[in-house]
Amino acid sequence: MRILLFTGKGGVGKSTVSAGTAALAAALGQRTLVLSTDAAHSLADAFGVPVGPEPTEVAPLLFVQQVDAQRRFQESWADIQGYLLSVLDTVGVDAVAAEELTVLPGAEEVLALLELRLRVLSGEWDVVVVDCAPTAETLRLLALPEALGWYMQRVLPAERRIVKALRPVLSRSVGVPMPGDTFFDAVERLHAELDEVRALLTGPGASVRLVLTPEQVVLAEARRSWTNLSLYGYRVDGVVANRVFPAEDADDWRAGWVRAQATVLAQVEESFVGLPVWRSVYRPEEPVGLEALSTMAAQLYAGADPLAPPAGAGPFRITRGGSGATLHLALPLVERADVDVARAGDELVVTLGAHRRLLTLPAGLARLSVAGAGVVAGELQVRFAGDGREEQQ
Repeated sequence: MRILLFTGKGGVGKSTVSAGTAALAAALGQRTLVLSTDAAHSLADAFGVPVGPEPTEVAPLLFVQQVDAQRRFQESWADIQGYLLSVLDTVGVDAVAAEELTVLPGAEEVLALLELRLRVLSGEWDVVVVDCAPTAETLRLLALPEALGWYMQRVLPAERRIVKALRPVLSRSVGVPMPGDTFFDAVERLHAELDEVRALLTGPGASVRLVLTPEQVVLAEARRSWTNLSLYGYRVDGVVANRVFPAEDADDWRAGWVRAQATVLAQVEESFVGLPVWRSVYRPEEPVGLEALSTMAAQLYAGADPLAPPAGAGPFRITRGGSGATLHLALPLVERADVDVARAGDELVVTLGAHRRLLTLPAGLARLSVAGAGVVAGELQVRFAGDGREEQQ
C-alpha cells in the first residue's frame, strides 16, 4: 500500500494538491482513499460534492472521507474522559466547564489518525492520501505516538500498580476517586493504536510531501518542517511549489511577481537538494471538481509517477564496524551547533530547537558507550564504542 501525506503552512493549497494527487492515482487504476486530519475539512469543497463520515465514491476507484471525530472520540477517549469528569465533579467543577477541560487538545487530528489506521488495515485500498493539518499541528501530531510511548513504558506500569494497591487509602486521603482498570486499559489501547499509526507512517510505503508557495516565510517553514519530520523518522519524498506565476505574456505587475518568485524558487531548489520539486502554475480560477483537479495534478507531475515509492533507507539507520557502531539520523539543513545530543540510560536524547526526540537504543547499542557525535552532510552521526570510553560531545 502507498500512503502519501501532504502538509504545509496554512493557505498554500495542500488540500487541492492532495485531492488532485488522489484523483490522478484513481485515474491510474489504483483504488484510492483521500481523507483529512485537518479539523477544517475542505476536501468536499475541493471536489464540489457532498462527503460523509464514511468513504464516499466521487469517481471510479476514488473515495473521499471526512472523519466523524465525535464517533471516534466516543470509541477511543470516552473511558478516559469518564474518569476525568468524575474527578472534576468531586472537586466541584461545573459540568459544562468539565466537558471542555476533558477534551484532548488536538483531538480531531488525533482521532483522524486512528481512522487512518483503520482504513489502512482494512486492506481495501491501494493508495491512501492524507490532507494533513498545517505544519505545526502536523509535527505535534506525528511526535505524539513516540512521546506517549515513553510514558507508557516508564510511568504507567508503576502508576497502575501503586494505584491498584493503594486505591482505598488514596481515595480517602486525597478526596477524589482514583483511576480504575478501565481508565488504564483505555490509555494502553490508545497508545497501542497510535503506535501502530506511527509504524505505518514511518514504513517504506509511506512518505510526506511538503506544499509551499514561492514566498520567503513559507519557504523558511518548509525547510524547518523537512528537518523536524526527519528528526521524528518520517520520510519526505518531494516538494510541491504551488501557485507559480507563468512568465509568458506577463504585464509589468505580474512580471514583478515572476522575478520575486524566481528568486525564491531558486532557493527552493538549493534547499531541497535530492528531492523532486514539482511546480503548479497559478490559475485564474481555483481548481474545483474532479476534472479540474485531475488536470492540475497531471500538469503538476508532468509524466512523473506520482506514486513512486520513496527512495533510500529512510532517515534512521545503524551501521556497524569492528567493536563499535554508528547511529545515523538524517537532519537536513542542520549544522552541528543546532543539535544537542545526550545519553540517558538506554536512550539517546536529540534536541533540535524546540523539538526533542527520545530514541530508545537497540540492545546492541545500549551495551556500548557514546564515543562522539557530529553532523556530516545533513546527517547526525553518533558513534558508539565497546571499550567503555565516553568523549565530550
